[in-house]
Amino acid sequence: MTKSPIISIDAMGGDHGPSVVVPGVVLAAAEAPGLRFMLHGDEPTISAELAKHPALKDRVEIRHADRVVAMDEKPAQALRRGKGTSMWATLEAVKTGDASAAVSAGNTGALMAISLLILRMSVDVDRPCLVVGWPGVRGTTTVLDVGANVDCDAERLVEFAILGEAFHRAAHGVAKPTVGLLNVGSEDMKGHEEVRQAHAILRGGQFDLDYRGFVEGDELFQNKVDVVVTDGFTGNVALKTAEGAAKYIGGELKSALMSSPISKLGTLLARSALMKFQEKLSPDAAAPLLGLNGVVVKSHGGASARDFAAAIRMASKLAQSDFAAEIERNMTRLTAAVAEHQPPAVDGAA
Repeated sequence: MTKSPIISIDAMGGDHGPSVVVPGVVLAAAEAPGLRFMLHGDEPTISAELAKHPALKDRVEIRHADRVVAMDEKPAQALRRGKGTSMWATLEAVKTGDASAAVSAGNTGALMAISLLILRMSVDVDRPCLVVGWPGVRGTTTVLDVGANVDCDAERLVEFAILGEAFHRAAHGVAKPTVGLLNVGSEDMKGHEEVRQAHAILRGGQFDLDYRGFVEGDELFQNKVDVVVTDGFTGNVALKTAEGAAKYIGGELKSALMSSPISKLGTLLARSALMKFQEKLSPDAAAPLLGLNGVVVKSHGGASARDFAAAIRMASKLAQSDFAAEIERNMTRLTAAVAEHQPPAVDGAA
């Protein structure tokens, strides 16, 4: 019988700390009766929240941490003073094997830096990346990187394709995910050199990937492929634009629906459908850090209890999958593939 995973949780991370994290744990616990939790942070504060949910008592272990990584703390500073914080302890539990996966809604840069220091990178992966589930007309598209790596060469983009494909297979149960590169057009000559070279490498067929070529920005919501790969700068701009557009549409819709007594009545009657509409527009609240020797999932700082429960659910699913083995198999082929597609050296250079 497979042992149920233990999820290590930074209870102090995010904008709201235990007041959101603990209710999120309650929701996750109700969905997965065998799941257990390890909460790191200020013991009296966490205990006060847990006292409201006595049914959780036997499934939660509290590990006290004196300090917290601030949401505006720079990554370098977080590395210097991180030991003894709830975030550090959360990740340390994964390294020691006390927990199967880690979840935090804390400072993204600090989480990236501390994760890299404590867990290190998995075999042949150069840098971790952030992945998000993008809503679309036919389901969810995995998009990466969305902010961890601003500048990416062709090799990094191919790494992300391998990581994203394995993640989508594990997280969404797709047997053979399709993969595409985000670009400004679909033609081979479009885009900058790094994107074109990554396209050539992936099209070469040396990886066990179903690569479909370039994807344009307006196709993200159409689920043209299962996995869309881009650099962290472009991905983060696209993500923030989508989030902003969703908020704008939601706000305009709310204003229109509240503009008269009749429309208010209609809004009340259609409330359930409107809530589903709002959820459909929003990208996933859980963003796993891929490429590490361990499962780490980032929930956004302003996460609700429902959002945090989704992050826990994602961490549990990844901890019980074999996506790391999928990544390792393809990564061993990457060095040779990149060397084959390097541009030739210029003869006679002074």
